[in-house]
Amino acid sequence: MTLLDGDLRVVSAGVPLLAEAVAGQAVPVTQVDWRPPLGPEGTEVALARVMADPRREEANAAAVSRLLAAGAELVDVRPAADALDLSAGEFLHAGPPIGWDRASGPLRGALIGAMLFEGLADTPEQAEAALVGGDGITLDPCHHHGTVGPMAGVVSAGMWLFELRDPVHGGTAFCSLNEGLGKVLRYGAYGPEVVDRLHWMADVLGPLLQKAVRAHGPVDVKAIATQMLQMGDEGHNRNRAGTLMFLRELLPDLIDSGEPAAAVAESVRFVGGNDHFFLNLGMPACKLATDAARDVPGSTLVVAMARNGTDFGIQVSGTGDRWFTGPADTPNGLYLGSFGPDDANPDIGDSAITETGGIGGFAMAAAPAIVRFVGGAVPDAIEATRSMYEITLAEHPAYQIPVLDFRGTPTGIDATLVVRTGLLPHINTGMAGKVAGTGQVGAGIVNPPAEIFPAALEALAELAPPW
Repeated sequence: MTLLDGDLRVVSAGVPLLAEAVAGQAVPVTQVDWRPPLGPEGTEVALARVMADPRREEANAAAVSRLLAAGAELVDVRPAADALDLSAGEFLHAGPPIGWDRASGPLRGALIGAMLFEGLADTPEQAEAALVGGDGITLDPCHHHGTVGPMAGVVSAGMWLFELRDPVHGGTAFCSLNEGLGKVLRYGAYGPEVVDRLHWMADVLGPLLQKAVRAHGPVDVKAIATQMLQMGDEGHNRNRAGTLMFLRELLPDLIDSGEPAAAVAESVRFVGGNDHFFLNLGMPACKLATDAARDVPGSTLVVAMARNGTDFGIQVSGTGDRWFTGPADTPNGLYLGSFGPDDANPDIGDSAITETGGIGGFAMAAAPAIVRFVGGAVPDAIEATRSMYEITLAEHPAYQIPVLDFRGTPTGIDATLVVRTGLLPHINTGMAGKVAGTGQVGAGIVNPPAEIFPAALEALAELAPPW
């Protein structure tokens, strides 16, 4: 309360009930939207230290400017052995670092399937025994190799990858080819149909796409993403328009490839019938953007969100390659067939790079039909996007939302804003079965564990200049 010129004035923080009661007594009142910061006792000190960092404002402006300016062009399709110099027994996976001992069911299932695909084992039992033993086997996060992988995200030497390049900053990012939904490797399935599909993708689809892309020249993936948001996609769990625009772009080159007509038809049928095919182009496009914003001293911009099915991790521009991790939560959403909550594994995948880059769950207002896949109602999708403006540094000039009068998507998660508001990033995602070999069981909405953002602030505070 303050007394000015004999008049009583009230400033109210917190729940509006007090302000309403005071206003009812004809006393002028100002309601302040104040919330205690996210995190344990002592977080206020780290938050204040980071907020006082004289570099922060300029650093964040530089980092988010680089993120927004980044381009994304598909320039090639290559085997991982060639693109990433992977050898037999070297496997990449989604999320922060993890070993077999703590790996989730879907990650274990995907690794077993990759062993079978590479011919490193003849049976799932042999594959598991080799992975348990670890001799000649290495596991490393996709993010450590300029790569992103949906769900389990497992990449092995013989798998083919999209190669995208940022023409503005010169970065390169990779992602596997999308297998479709259901019983697929990325959801932890490893049956004969899964391995057979992977061999067809390596023997037919990958080489055909390579020939078409090289004949076509760079494909502007960012431009497709810009258009798809105005056609009902959000870029994470709805990619129908993006997939068809990509196929339209390459179709003449596929037809003119000189490859057998049956192979071309089968490939076109596969891509056109797989609504998620563009996801594996949108993800590396977002990685190019967030990687462009890395390593800016003093910046609190989140540049990666990733999950391995056990841990959820983030990386922040001002703290380099350090991961801040906490337990991954299980998404809340819709289930396929007879599956239910007891069948679902905790959150998994690198696909949250889409939200980190300003699409996916942050663009749900652009795709109201997404609620039929992840649950909720149309107003929920719109509110999900609106709330994310409170924890982001910018509105994306290219990614616009028609229903919000073409307002740019909320882009550039600021760790300080997450801690100050208590609002956690909104992610829509698929759900993998927790038992290896199950495959997809549903789709839904999930948030990161709250404690990882205060942990990032503590590290940023330690790196800040003296008071």
